[in-house]
Amino acid sequence: MRHQCRVPLLGRPADQRKALLRGLTTQLIREGRVTTTKARAKALRDETERMITLAKDGSLPARRRAMGYIYDKQLVHALFDKAQDRYGERNGGYTRIIRTIRRRGDNAEMAIIELV
Repeated sequence: MRHQCRVPLLGRPADQRKALLRGLTTQLIREGRVTTTKARAKALRDETERMITLAKDGSLPARRRAMGYIYDKQLVHALFDKAQDRYGERNGGYTRIIRTIRRRGDNAEMAIIELV
């Protein structure tokens, strides 16, 4: 039974799922906007908001945790430099999910996730 199990499995093994979310998080922080499926966007929202919360903290342990998750070292430094100015007064809700048209090949629900 999967009662109260809140982790979206995304139809992948754990290692592939973690790598997918790390890559999407890195891309979202770099580009500011990513088009993906709705289920991936909802899973990506949790990870991205966790990284931005670490960046708002700004401590050395938070920076090390972010470096262990995000693939690009320079991107982590840029995120930690700009996060307090950009999200200092917000208490969460750093991303926005906008639903778009369904994908043509398999009719999957698509969405755009972007940083606020």
